Amino acid sequence: MRTVTTTFPPGPPLPSALQAAMYAKWRGALLSAAQRRYGDVFTLHLVAPYAENLVVFNRPEHIREIFAADPADLHAGEGNRLLVHIMGEHSVLLTDEAEHARARRLLMPAFAGSSLRGYRTLVEAIAKTHIERWSRDATVNTLDRMNDLTLDIILQVVFGLTDEQRRGELAPRLRRIVNVNPIIFFGWKYPRLEQYGPWKRFRANQNAIDELLYSEIAARRAHPDLDQRADVLSRLLAVGSGENPSDTPLSDAELRDQLITLLLAGHETTASALSWACHELAADPAIQDEARRAAHDGDDKYLEAVLKEAMRLHTVIAATGRKLTRDMTIGGLDLPRGTVVSTSILLAHANPGNYPDVTEFRPDRFLDGSVSPNTWLPFGGGVRRCLGAGFSLMEGTAVLRELLTRHTLTLPAGKTTERARTRNITRVPAHGAPIQLTPTISH
Repeated sequence: MRTVTTTFPPGPPLPSALQAAMYAKWRGALLSAAQRRYGDVFTLHLVAPYAENLVVFNRPEHIREIFAADPADLHAGEGNRLLVHIMGEHSVLLTDEAEHARARRLLMPAFAGSSLRGYRTLVEAIAKTHIERWSRDATVNTLDRMNDLTLDIILQVVFGLTDEQRRGELAPRLRRIVNVNPIIFFGWKYPRLEQYGPWKRFRANQNAIDELLYSEIAARRAHPDLDQRADVLSRLLAVGSGENPSDTPLSDAELRDQLITLLLAGHETTASALSWACHELAADPAIQDEARRAAHDGDDKYLEAVLKEAMRLHTVIAATGRKLTRDMTIGGLDLPRGTVVSTSILLAHANPGNYPDVTEFRPDRFLDGSVSPNTWLPFGGGVRRCLGAGFSLMEGTAVLRELLTRHTLTLPAGKTTERARTRNITRVPAHGAPIQLTPTISH
């Protein structure tokens, strides 16, 4: 019998606790430095709640191999257990094999092409309402404004919450999760900390969110026109009836976990991508002029290319993780069971071999066929590719169209660059990507 080596690829010799702290706070700098020193494959040794042994890959052929592997061999749910305290045990992000396949099958119709077309009018109306409220001839923090806008969209489209009071109760509590301090993550290893300080406040907020979610689920179950509603919650409540009576209906706990996953994952990432796009458009008047022409002409392909390039240049989600359920050979390396392999989206997007002029903002690269497979990865890949990818791009394109047909964007005086910082698990503009809005003469 072949014995798999437990010698991992080389990586930083720093203590595990220090590596984990750097991974939480300065992930981009840590990964870039490790790649320069150790090459395209290296190992980070971390502490809970992160993986003890994290082997990082970013070359397209390695990413393809990982995404194409049997889901029974590489558990993505186990590789993302950091989020279980927020998303719940049933979340589509945290389950594997049969349970994950069932969750995807039940969620997928809500994000199919026909459903997206149905959501589009509502998304455009919400975007128009928000953008018209933004102060004209003023400097706005686009990250904050986009978070408010995309959260409102997700509450209405996913949850079907048309009541402003109910949205007003839930939205600020969801924002507190988005802004959670990384110290909370480390406290999850020690449940007794929930009696104290930030961990106690976090748990109280979670309990309040659960109470609101379960209350809405109960009210919706009793609603007489459930079969007439198109929001995602109503679609999920209909499981087990209609066209697929053989499906087992979702329990309240399953519904709660899928809803909180969609509510959080479905707005924060898009908001960050949109704020980065606004920053880049404000910094480059020529590209902004082209994007404005596209907005007026209904050229969604160019606006989508702007959003995609913003997602590439300013990677929002740094990586995906898969935990090996058996000894395996990946990228020519023999790795033992329990290893977590990471496909580094951050490094793949910043690789000059994948993208000529890698540091430049060039939306045209997504129109000329130069982007190769397994190099643009904001939504992951394989059987775990984000279900909401199409919704996010449709939403982002609609928001850009509403914004660019109403305003010219410029950077505030003296503000030429914007660095990234890690918030929760996303990378956002450190200063909120402020821009100045000047109303166009007509729209």
